[in-house]
Parts: sequence; structure tokens; C-alpha cells
Amino acid sequence: MDALFRSFVAVVLAVLAGAALAQPFASKPVHIVVPFPPAGAADLLTRALGKKLSESWGQSVVADNRPGAGGNIAAEAVAKSAPDGYTLLMGAVTTHAVGMSLYAKLGYDLEKDLAPVSLVANVPHILVANLSVPAKNLAEVIAYLRAQGGKVNFASQGNGTLSHLEFELMKSMGGFSANHIPYKGSAPAMIDLLSGQVTLLFDSIPSSLPQVRAGKLKGIAVASSRRSPVLPELPTMSEAGLSGFAADSWFGIMAPAGTPKDVIARLNADIVKALDSVEVKDIITKQGGEVMGSTPEQMAGQIRGDREKWGRVVRDSGAKIE
Repeated sequence: MDALFRSFVAVVLAVLAGAALAQPFASKPVHIVVPFPPAGAADLLTRALGKKLSESWGQSVVADNRPGAGGNIAAEAVAKSAPDGYTLLMGAVTTHAVGMSLYAKLGYDLEKDLAPVSLVANVPHILVANLSVPAKNLAEVIAYLRAQGGKVNFASQGNGTLSHLEFELMKSMGGFSANHIPYKGSAPAMIDLLSGQVTLLFDSIPSSLPQVRAGKLKGIAVASSRRSPVLPELPTMSEAGLSGFAADSWFGIMAPAGTPKDVIARLNADIVKALDSVEVKDIITKQGGEVMGSTPEQMAGQIRGDREKWGRVVRDSGAKIE
């Protein structure tokens, strides 16, 4: 009798498990883990995209902010999540093109533990300065930094972030030294930049644009390869004197490795469709971003190219994080 009962229970559990697996995506809320604090570019993109996806799926899409360690806390959490499509990462050039070269040890493998789904947007960084800096353009900023002999505090969005590596690249190309002060994201760095605790910062356009337009910060140059349509008067770093300087700040959705191919395909199709909507396009472009919907393969290619580029910057600078 006991053996018969156990057999019956096993059959019931198997049927229930099969039914759960057979449920179409999405049958419950989806979490998109954001590697940075609220109010930054990654957070704004996640909330805009999530709202549109929620309409398509009939499920809530939750932005889960987990800042720290250059984005690696969030990336590791997603890498170790169930590969079912319900926990995703708003990945960035920081988490996928910098981390492998900069960090001596990671709790996950960037190449093996996360699967590309789609690029979302390129949100350029701009070099912004506290009003106390006696300079109006990049050449004058570099001259000022050289004259200060390493006394200037230069903020970043955190160790290992693109904001940090842009600073290292600028130091190398500009021939100056300065003190790197890492923060846990854009918002806290911006607070200290406005108060004068730090002097310069490479920051995303969405969080720095209001301060530049209000005259509270000086916009010096755009870090990306093209000028921004929302700040057309601001030259690129390359145009302003550091020829060849280019740092495109892309964001894209990643899933845990092992996520079924049909779920990846569904996620990709719905994300690309959402990015093509007027509502999401308007939010991204008004913040100075460029929509970048892609295939998973195209995103994988972007990651490979940027890993090579920023790996060289890390090696040349000697930067390393234990």
C-alpha cells in the first residue's frame, strides 16, 4: 500500500512539474536587475522598457537595483538565478566589456554564465566639471590638471565602471595625474560633484544634462564617437583634442545561461518591439540616447569587440581590482 501511495504521489508531482514547465512565458512577474542605483541611465532605461513589456506580457516588470562592485553584484545575482527568463540583467559595457580584464576574481564567468538577449540603447557619457574649474574646454581642462600635479579629485560611478576606464584613458592620452574617487553609481557622485567634493566626472547624459542646462555644471565634451543630438554644441573628446578617444556606453538585456532558446527568442522579439514603440523611443532620445535593438548574436559581437578594446586600456593603465 505504501509503495502504491508513493508511486501515486510521484506521478502527481511529475504531472504538476510538467504543467509548470509547459506554462508559456510570461506567467508571472519578471525582474530586471539593474547594476546601478536609481536615477541613472540604466535605471531610466529599465523602467521605460519594463513599462512597455509589462503591457505586452500582462505581468509586472520590476526594476531591481543592486549597485556595487562595478556592476558585478547584479551580474552575479542574475548569473546564479534560475534560467527561466524571469530574472534578467540590464547589462552594460561596464559589466561585460570591462570586468573580465579589471577584476582579478569574479564569482561568475562573464562568457559562460550569461546569455545575450538584445542591445537596448547607447547612452553617451559626457565629461562634466564643477564650476570652480577654471576651464571652458577640454584643452584648458587638461592644462589645469597638468598644473595641479595630481591634486584634483576625479569621480567615477565605481571601480571598474566605464566612467572609471574613461578617466584612465583620458589620463593616458592627456598626460596628467589625478585622484580617482569611486562612488556606487551616478547619483552619489553627482551630489559630491555639485558640492565641490570632487572636481570632474564622466557621467551619463540623462543624469548630468539637467545640471548642465541649469548652469550648475560645466559640460566639457562628449565621450562617445558622435555628438549628442540633445547637446549638439558639445564636441566629442576626439574633436576637442584627444584624437581617437571614443567610449560608447551601451546597455543590453542578458539572461542566465541555459535559458531555453524559445524563451530567449520571445524575450528578444518583445524587447525589440518595445524599443520600436513611440513611447520608449521618445524617452530614450529625449535623454540623449540612441535606440539599439539587436539580435543576441549582434549583442555578442558588440561585447567581444569592447572586451578587446577596454582590456587594452586596463592593461596599459595597470588598473586591477582584487
